[in-house]
Amino acid sequence: MYKIGIDLGGTNIVAGVVSEDFKIIATAKCKTNLPRPAEAIMDDMIAVTRQAVKNAGLTMDDVDAVGVGSPGACNAETGVVEYANNLGFVNVPMRAYMEAALGKPVSVENDANAAAYGEFVAGAGKGKKNLVCITLGTGVGGGVIIDGKIFAGHNYFGAELGHTVIVVDGEPCSCGRKGCWEAYASATALIRQTRQAMEEHKDSKMWQIAGSLDNVNGRTAFDAMRAGDDAGKQVVDTYINYIGVGLGNMINIFQPEVICVGGGICHEGETLMAPLRTIVAKEQYQFESDKKAVLCTAQLGNDAGIIGAAFLRQN
Repeated sequence: MYKIGIDLGGTNIVAGVVSEDFKIIATAKCKTNLPRPAEAIMDDMIAVTRQAVKNAGLTMDDVDAVGVGSPGACNAETGVVEYANNLGFVNVPMRAYMEAALGKPVSVENDANAAAYGEFVAGAGKGKKNLVCITLGTGVGGGVIIDGKIFAGHNYFGAELGHTVIVVDGEPCSCGRKGCWEAYASATALIRQTRQAMEEHKDSKMWQIAGSLDNVNGRTAFDAMRAGDDAGKQVVDTYINYIGVGLGNMINIFQPEVICVGGGICHEGETLMAPLRTIVAKEQYQFESDKKAVLCTAQLGNDAGIIGAAFLRQN
């Protein structure tokens, strides 16, 4: 039998057919096309599910469960998306709606939690019991697995790890606080920091690499650093330090077996991870043990959310 994992995002809806050994054998997707009613979005989720099954050369009879990773506060017990501001969802009965259409049991979970669960069952945390997964993207996403179970908090808003403050009265964050980890360690923050440095250093090689402030991306400062640019190196060093401070906090709170970091910035490989390990070693609570958290990159990339959603029923 196969399982379906659905990754509901603000831009795309992606459904994947997943085998029992955690392999995605076929996918289908469509645009989310916000804003529009929840029922219209769920109808497209149902359609891409059926299309993915067709693309796999299967029928719904070959599927035993469907899982959804959705933004927002998702009540895993009732299958209701209680609140998702970027989708405009308030108390959307997603499980009931989709079960009625598909005739299969449906599980619903927060998308970051689903991605963390994917890494737990099939990626960086496979074979472990405790995992923290951090994604550095537009924001800083987080998911926590404790004793094999997703931690969501009593109100399903748990593990908003990017909204822990690392600089009191610091940069404003989209959540309304100031100084959040997300405001310093996200890819969005890196781009802002790079532009600021370029404005302060008109002779920086970052200008040659990007061409203009509008063309700055997450690689600009790293490429400049590799070209011997001092300003680029300063941006990278400061940015990595912000990531490391937050990771140290997460380790001190949860003491997981594994803490994995994902997102496009991880394509930098050891350029990112080697200094991060040094910083995290200093930032975490100091004690002698052979059971300290292992810091590594996430393994599943964009597949984590689909795989994790597909296997939610075993959580």
